[in-house]
Amino acid sequence: MRIMLLFLLQLLVLASCAPQRCDPGFRGLCKPTVEEKPKCTDVLLSYCDDMAYTQTMFPNILGHKTREDAEAGTEYLLMSVVESLLRGECNPEIRMLGCSVLAPRCEKETVLKPCRVTCEAVRKRCIHAFEAIEMAWPYFLDCDRFFVSVEEGCYDPLEGLRAEQNAETVDSMEVLSPEEAATTIKFTYHSNAQMISVLKKTEERCSDIARTYSIGRSMEGRELLVIEFSNNPGEHELLEPEIKYVGNMHGNEVLGRQLLIYLAQYLCSEYLLGNERIQTLINTTRVHILPSMNPDGYEMASSGVQDNNYGDDEGEGQRHDAWNMGRNNAQNTDLNRNFPDLTSVVYSRRRQKGYRTDHVPIPDYYWFGKVAPETYAVMKWIRSIPFVLSANFHGGDLVVSYPYDLSKHPLERSMFSPTPDDQVFKFLARTYASAHERMSNENARCGSSRTHSQKGIINGAQWSSIAGSMQDFNYLHTNCFEVTVELGCDKFPPEEELFLGWHENLEALIAFMEAGHRGIKGLVKDVEGNAIKGVRISVRGIRHDVTTAEGGDYWRLLTPGIHIVTASAPGYTRAMKKVHLPPRMLTAGRVDFVLQKAALEPDMQEEDDTIPSMGTYERFDPYNQYERYTLMADLSQNREERAEKPWWWNYFVLPGGPAPTWLLKHHYSF
Repeated sequence: MRIMLLFLLQLLVLASCAPQRCDPGFRGLCKPTVEEKPKCTDVLLSYCDDMAYTQTMFPNILGHKTREDAEAGTEYLLMSVVESLLRGECNPEIRMLGCSVLAPRCEKETVLKPCRVTCEAVRKRCIHAFEAIEMAWPYFLDCDRFFVSVEEGCYDPLEGLRAEQNAETVDSMEVLSPEEAATTIKFTYHSNAQMISVLKKTEERCSDIARTYSIGRSMEGRELLVIEFSNNPGEHELLEPEIKYVGNMHGNEVLGRQLLIYLAQYLCSEYLLGNERIQTLINTTRVHILPSMNPDGYEMASSGVQDNNYGDDEGEGQRHDAWNMGRNNAQNTDLNRNFPDLTSVVYSRRRQKGYRTDHVPIPDYYWFGKVAPETYAVMKWIRSIPFVLSANFHGGDLVVSYPYDLSKHPLERSMFSPTPDDQVFKFLARTYASAHERMSNENARCGSSRTHSQKGIINGAQWSSIAGSMQDFNYLHTNCFEVTVELGCDKFPPEEELFLGWHENLEALIAFMEAGHRGIKGLVKDVEGNAIKGVRISVRGIRHDVTTAEGGDYWRLLTPGIHIVTASAPGYTRAMKKVHLPPRMLTAGRVDFVLQKAALEPDMQEEDDTIPSMGTYERFDPYNQYERYTLMADLSQNREERAEKPWWWNYFVLPGGPAPTWLLKHHYSF
């Protein structure tokens, strides 16, 4: 017992000698901890040594306590490789924007935040570059979260860069000659990211006449980007024809894709240089260019070209696989067989009284098949703009093909199958073929078309009968006249031949667009001066009408000669005019109509309303089958290609650290 008391006594003595613990409940026992205030320190991050300031402070805006913490983070790693990831685009703007957050400016022991307006400008110009590699816009470049307004006392993080750019601008004030401007086009193949970058840069350079817009995404999520040229981009102007070029429908047929990328650059440069022909074209026409309708197929084809150099000992089957690699989309769907087969509908009704070959509705049963997202996007695009003229670029032959593509033969054997506008289509096809340097030359023929083609043009069904083609759909469903241009027998020519391909096709590309101004155009109004939409413009002897657009304007491609033209609409009296188009007339004749209101005539009723399962022209995807189909595909297939992380993902996954999911644009399971 005594021993126990002695032990307790020793414990009390030790406790009384020990320093008293801080207890906020007892005044005087706690001394306030004085934390050392952060101070400005030198910017030692190597990727930030070109900022306009030399002092920073830690913790930084993201909360990194030291320079070492900042250097060890995924944010700094991204900044160190962003130039390579984006292939030089938006460099050094992105890096400097990141530095303004990781190593913020410090003056008089105070951190200054970067300006929000600078961040927003860079984001607007550069976000497409991140989207092209399926990377999200970095969270630490959130303009609302880490950047402040001018009123809050911000600074421009690109200050030093702007000074350099201004000096370079002064040094390069000389205007390039047309020959020098042509050399700015790089005659190389462009990846999908590079293609989008070129189109965006062209839009930025020629912002007064150019605009990019997306019409949708491919099966694997790649953007279907269009660039348009007009003196009023983004708006339809009365009496200005709308023209489109579509390339790379088959992913392995790549020359058209490249030509359209070059064409966009050329139109921009030549307009700025004062080329009167190009300025006249753009000031009087709205031109839409979709360089790649099948970017997924191109990715496969471009990788296949590098991997497939077949020797003499390999079989024809392997050669055929290489020839067709990337032709179809990611669903293995041939996009030029995927449009509604309206030609068969027309053939089945051609013996009926009053049948027509324009604005044929899409049968309901079409939506229950496999509709590719690329096809769906292009159909909506075609229906949303009153296109007049179009060309679709392919490879594998050297010829211009025109509708119909589907043979009228009962067994669909190859057979000449003309449209009611056969003369117009032959004129359009000849316009391109004769302006091309070799296409109309008999000795330059190649491919299977040479047995039937005449001076570089051929009827599609006479060459090879196919159903569901894009050019037949354009003609039968809308006002648009489309031809298919086969650019050569080598579907994926060597890079050194790209300049030659451009040289051979340049004049043809321009001349074809100018052909959109042939025929007649005009406005249709009522007696009170109000525009009338949907008026049918008929030409005697041609069983194919065009209709007026929203503003009552129309365009009707016609060959030279005398034509009897009629304007008619339900609830109005018909109006008729005789038109004479001289052979050398290069611009559309102006033919306006004024319609008087009248009782609805029985023969003006829509015939298609009585056709079972056809419906009216406005009936598009009535059961929302496309959305259901894509939803089912997502659920049933789990989209393995989307479950795979992007090619750059593993580079940013640091051992032992959290996965930087903020880099991912889409949701992935981990």
